[in-house]
Amino acid sequence: MPRTTQLRTYTIKPEMLDAWLGLWHTEIVPLRRAHGFEIGLAWVDREHSRFVWLIAYDGEDGFAAANARYWNSPERERMPLQPEDYLVGSEVRDVEPA
Repeated sequence: MPRTTQLRTYTIKPEMLDAWLGLWHTEIVPLRRAHGFEIGLAWVDREHSRFVWLIAYDGEDGFAAANARYWNSPERERMPLQPEDYLVGSEVRDVEPA
């Protein structure tokens, strides 16, 4: 399967932005990497309470299968993070180098 790269933009509850950033660094990134994902750059737009990041996967099984494994893993189920507690909106786009 070809490499899939996603540009993800999340709108975070303003009062939860710093908590989200902490959990993203300590919980999400390590577990995503353990499942074979590559984490690219990430940015925060504090004025609009947005978080933007790149995530990629190039395994033979494809992004969707790897993503399902991540979400269904025991480690993810134990994670002290439920997206609906932090996010008020999200946009996910598949992107490619220009």
